[in-house]
Amino acid sequence: GRWRKTLTEHRAQLRTQYASRPDPNALLKSLARLIDEVLSGAAREVGLPAKLALLAVGGYGRRELFPYSDIDLLVLLDGEPDAQLASALERFITYLWDIGLEVGHSVRTVDQCMSEARKDITVETNLLEARLIAGDAALFQAFLQARERSHDGRAFLEGKLLEQQQRHMRFHDAAYNLEPNLKENPGGLRDLQNILWISRGLGLGETWAALLQSGLLTAPEARDIRRAERVLRDLRIRLHFLARRREDRLLFDYQEALSQALGCQARGTRNAAEILMQQYYRAAKRVGLMNTILLLTLKTRANPQTGPAQEINARFCVRHGQLETRAADLFEREPGALFEVFRLLQEHAQVQDIGADTLRQLVAATH
Repeated sequence: GRWRKTLTEHRAQLRTQYASRPDPNALLKSLARLIDEVLSGAAREVGLPAKLALLAVGGYGRRELFPYSDIDLLVLLDGEPDAQLASALERFITYLWDIGLEVGHSVRTVDQCMSEARKDITVETNLLEARLIAGDAALFQAFLQARERSHDGRAFLEGKLLEQQQRHMRFHDAAYNLEPNLKENPGGLRDLQNILWISRGLGLGETWAALLQSGLLTAPEARDIRRAERVLRDLRIRLHFLARRREDRLLFDYQEALSQALGCQARGTRNAAEILMQQYYRAAKRVGLMNTILLLTLKTRANPQTGPAQEINARFCVRHGQLETRAADLFEREPGALFEVFRLLQEHAQVQDIGADTLRQLVAATH
């Protein structure tokens, strides 16, 4: 009863604070800290043995816990559990549900973690974000060392690119659905997470600040990403609070209430809900563009190649399958070249993508 009361009171307090001073990053981290405290206390009360380790994984592992999201938990063991340990774990998980926590859990040894990660890139991604909540620190270090030995950054890159492509296809590759999924839709939060997962998997950084420092991002791009991320996180947090459950779809039923909570005002022929959706679409468009640019940049960084570019004409060349301009100011000098990019993509089979720098130049020249 004490832990249920603690959980209920603190969640209500955080919701009240958010209504008066919305700060998505602070709320997500505060919720993660609250669950850390509850899990650690519950483990002590149930009497879990010290020879295991409780790890936060997934969004909870990276301290991005939304109000009604599942709590992803990994119970790490140093060997196969005996009957006594299995009984203690069953009591612990039941205890967590009884106090009001929706837990998605797995129980594995280090070797089993590595085996599952090799078979399923989703498991590998979750393990990439694992952090210790309570228990055996030495066992956790052994897990980290095993993860480092088994991880293949380039294979991880290719796997995450394929996974994103398949996810986009499920949503018909459309960011502009009328009832979009804030997490999974093209241009949603998952596209931002995928950038950081791949960057982390390649050892290039796990935050926007790290990508900026390594030269993968420009300062204006980092600022735009943070703004779009804040819009999407804020909408998802408010949607969870409004629905009082895990709901990531901007359904028509919620759009009017969300627009009122955000203070959207009708303009001309557009009502407040349409203004809200316009804000979402702008953020999704920015996320989709930065996802394309940064994944191309990461792909090039992961597979550096040398050799001369293949000339197409006086304005463009192809380098490693990517179309590049031969001068950084081409579009400013010759606006017609903006259209030529897309004609060349159709005419030349060796052109697989627009290069990241060329995409940046296209964006800069859209005026």
